[in-house]
Amino acid sequence: MLNTADAHPLDSIKYTKTQKVIIEPDVLRNNRVIMGLYNDPRADIFRVLRTNVLRQLRENNWSSFAITSATPGAGKTFICVNLAIAIAMEGNQSVLIVDADFRRPSVSQYLGLQCELGLVDYLKGNISLEDTLINPGIERLVILPGKNSNTNSSELISSRKMINLIKEIKSRYESRIIIFDLPPLFVGDEALLFMPYVDAALLVVEDGKNTPDELQHSMSILEQTNLLGLILNKSRQPLPSYQYGYIGETV
Repeated sequence: MLNTADAHPLDSIKYTKTQKVIIEPDVLRNNRVIMGLYNDPRADIFRVLRTNVLRQLRENNWSSFAITSATPGAGKTFICVNLAIAIAMEGNQSVLIVDADFRRPSVSQYLGLQCELGLVDYLKGNISLEDTLINPGIERLVILPGKNSNTNSSELISSRKMINLIKEIKSRYESRIIIFDLPPLFVGDEALLFMPYVDAALLVVEDGKNTPDELQHSMSILEQTNLLGLILNKSRQPLPSYQYGYIGETV
């Protein structure tokens, strides 16, 4: 089980090496980062998702998971950023988002961050990990931004430096949860290559676009992965009060 005995020091984390950037509320509002806004009633749906995810992580002693989708445009990064903030707000652990979507990195865009360095720079160069990390002014949340890669991203994922990075960030803080934003399953082999690095995965499905055959194929691809659940995104239908874990990106 994740250690919560050291929860109280997490309330006052001091970022000495990690760059800290304060994000204006209007930026979060325009980018639909619901959890970053004060007292937004729409945030409740992410709190419910957070509770479900944390329960499974703690029951299985997991500390990392990936978020992916079947096809582009399903809203996986929207889910990733809001869920990460929700988990950080819970207070018993810190959260690291790793933007590992080498084809279309967008975590920093959702948060309005201007990043000079990112994951690709770290994997290809001689910079330190601390040079890439950013705290977006949200307690207990750190971002490892993504950068587009003009080389074969599959080779970066399989590289010894990536393997060592995963080991390092998993072992550095016992109370940290790591969320990896991965490319969609159907655009290449990157997500499948990445799955052995994580404890579990969340699959985002786009309502009205992804077909039953695509969903079945996605489940087949992830058959060796611990699945935390499916998220039906961009749904315009009202949900019964007893259903949860389904997000409608209507904001």
